[in-house]
Amino acid sequence: MSTQDCIFCKIIKGEIPCAEIYSDDNVLAFLDIGPVSKGHTLIIPKQHFPNIFDIPAELAPAIMHAQKIVGKAILATTGATGLNIFMNNHSDAGQLVFHAHWHLIPRFSNDGLKHWPQAAYDSIEEAQHLATSIRQHI
Repeated sequence: MSTQDCIFCKIIKGEIPCAEIYSDDNVLAFLDIGPVSKGHTLIIPKQHFPNIFDIPAELAPAIMHAQKIVGKAILATTGATGLNIFMNNHSDAGQLVFHAHWHLIPRFSNDGLKHWPQAAYDSIEEAQHLATSIRQHI
């Protein structure tokens, strides 16, 4: 996808309106148009990166700072008692817009939102073997 076709790049350029919450030199935060709950916010880098694996490490502090201050503001405004911060990377993980973005979702007790099912390893040895394999790719 080219940046000229990217809906988030169009939002950054002001070609598509958004309900902006926060903006600095590196990131933009705005309300999701299809919220899971009231206050569901997206934080995006102002440069186009398809997913987290393409974002330079130098940008991480700005993203984390935005998540922290916007998250606190969402909690204070909505009265939420919890907040999920997550992102989807690649189609199989549910990524629909291929411009890196984080979801900040206000949570309330008994809000009915479910977590994904948990699996288990057959043994600690299986988990340790997988951990060793993953470490080899770092």
